[in-house]
Amino acid sequence: MDYQFKIIPNENLDQIIPLVFKLNEGKVDEAILKERFNEMKQQNYTCAGVFLDNDLIAITGLWFSTRHYIGKSVELDHVYIKPEHRNKGLGKEFMAWIQNYVSQKDCQSMELNTYVQNYPSHKFYYNQGYEILGYHFLKKL
Repeated sequence: MDYQFKIIPNENLDQIIPLVFKLNEGKVDEAILKERFNEMKQQNYTCAGVFLDNDLIAITGLWFSTRHYIGKSVELDHVYIKPEHRNKGLGKEFMAWIQNYVSQKDCQSMELNTYVQNYPSHKFYYNQGYEILGYHFLKKL
């Protein structure tokens, strides 16, 4: 398949909302997602996407920062591939493309969070060379 890997311009971020909605299993309203992404545009956020014949089939957010323990870093956020495109090597290709992209921006590391129950993603990220360094804690205010 002829996948196109691209950075999605901020003015086109609305096109990722349906995929993020599916990733969150509808737990966050699409209108709220739109508000949040409008705010994220003003931060160190970029979104990468995979297209197949102009159809957006995969996304991930990229948060750029400098971390005291690793230097310039990118954190992948809301990694999602449409179910019908999974288990075909696309995830591996996407991660390689992202690694190349962020390396050109002088990032020294890539990091991400994945849900505890998402066992297939754990295996995938292990196979991509990621290590578990700790736990992610959340407290809603």
